[in-house]
Amino acid sequence: MTVSTTHVPATDLGFLLVKHPDRVHALEMPAGQAYVMYPEATAQRCTAALVLDIDPHALHSGRKRGAKAPDSAGLGQYVNDRPYAASSMLASALGKVFRSALRGASKDRPELAATAIPLEVAVPVLRCRGGAELAPRLFDPLGWTTSATPIPLDDGWGDSRYVELRLTGTLRLADALNHLYVLLPVLDDAKHYWVAPDEIDKLVRAGEGWLAGHPERALITRRFLAHRRALAGAALARLAEERRRLAELDEELEELDPDTIEAPDAEKPQPLAVRRREAVLAALRELGAARVLDLGCGPGALLADLVRDRRFTEIVGADVSTRSLEIAERRLRLDRLPDRQRERIKLRQTALTYRDDRLRGFDAAVLMEVVEHVDPPRLAALEDAVFGHAAPHAVLVTTPNAEYNVRYEGLAHGGMRHHDHRFEWTRDEFAAWSDRVAGLYGYAVRRYGIGDDDPETGSPTQFAVFTRDEPATGGEVSA
Repeated sequence: MTVSTTHVPATDLGFLLVKHPDRVHALEMPAGQAYVMYPEATAQRCTAALVLDIDPHALHSGRKRGAKAPDSAGLGQYVNDRPYAASSMLASALGKVFRSALRGASKDRPELAATAIPLEVAVPVLRCRGGAELAPRLFDPLGWTTSATPIPLDDGWGDSRYVELRLTGTLRLADALNHLYVLLPVLDDAKHYWVAPDEIDKLVRAGEGWLAGHPERALITRRFLAHRRALAGAALARLAEERRRLAELDEELEELDPDTIEAPDAEKPQPLAVRRREAVLAALRELGAARVLDLGCGPGALLADLVRDRRFTEIVGADVSTRSLEIAERRLRLDRLPDRQRERIKLRQTALTYRDDRLRGFDAAVLMEVVEHVDPPRLAALEDAVFGHAAPHAVLVTTPNAEYNVRYEGLAHGGMRHHDHRFEWTRDEFAAWSDRVAGLYGYAVRRYGIGDDDPETGSPTQFAVFTRDEPATGGEVSA
């Protein structure tokens, strides 16, 4: 598979892929070797090629016990097209070799990673079950111009089941790679490994912002999950929930006055999400913060509250999800705000586990319900990027209190509050983490509870305020 760009300087593609154009990069895969190389690399045009060299013997002998491959019967396990045609093996290689690029993360070119650039993708041989006309049905709704040319058989026997796939469009590189990660095995309609329930999470993460609204989402979901009906049903239910949330947000935005951002009705009961935002805003005001980062801002609920308060003179919302930033932009109605208001707020696409110079020098940073979405091995990178590199005067962190989950119906016997949570801390675990981070990066920390305080479990949300140049008193109070 090759990916080309004419964005100038085109060699910045190497920064986005985190692979230097002057070298050949190799990565060991379970069934062979993956290589990344650059057939051309000039300021005007740059092409990166991902080549997967499959060892058929390793493919068969390395298969896990119980895993059933699509060609596992008879000679099919030895004689097949896997070494010669793009398949889920190439998608897996793409996911491992370009992991940072798939997340939209680039420590060297963060602004470019968030920018749509001219791209051309070529996959010379791809099995296309359903005919060449299926490829445009899958890629065209995503902004691509698609060409799927059937590859003819020898001696006039007609067309084979393989196509040469070419895509052209102006997209973010991360979006392009996620489209390929999902849709290459969908067109091939086969997986080289046993599809387990965690494959749903892979699909939903890679399909964020585009799959829920895709006209062929049912076909994509069934094929990506190897036609396992239970898994496909669960995945489609999650996608339907995403569509419902987006539809509700659209209705909410339509009800707003287009020239103002309305404050919430004070008479209505305050849900926990609102109480969290109020606690964060109160802490920011107490700290006297004027320049504020909302890290992992999501669809912009806290940003809307910050914009309403004139004491916050510079506000930056940062998130790895471009879809969330698009929703935040709509929620804030940035295109309709007066110029002076518009200058106060900026939205940045960035990964919080990478250092980003654009996030340095602020009075305060907020991580509201963010840390629990980070894989534990990546927490140290987030700590370094936020507390070490961005190094604001204050950092405000909220996270669920796992002990309180027994008070929620459906969580009394275990489980977490959101399917994307990687962990949820007890009060002792949160205290240990916050004390360690404060000591490591030179902050003092105070902890609070947000929400109704339960005498046995504590409050539903934990809240830590890290500050510099204050005595490290620690401790825990209820708020």
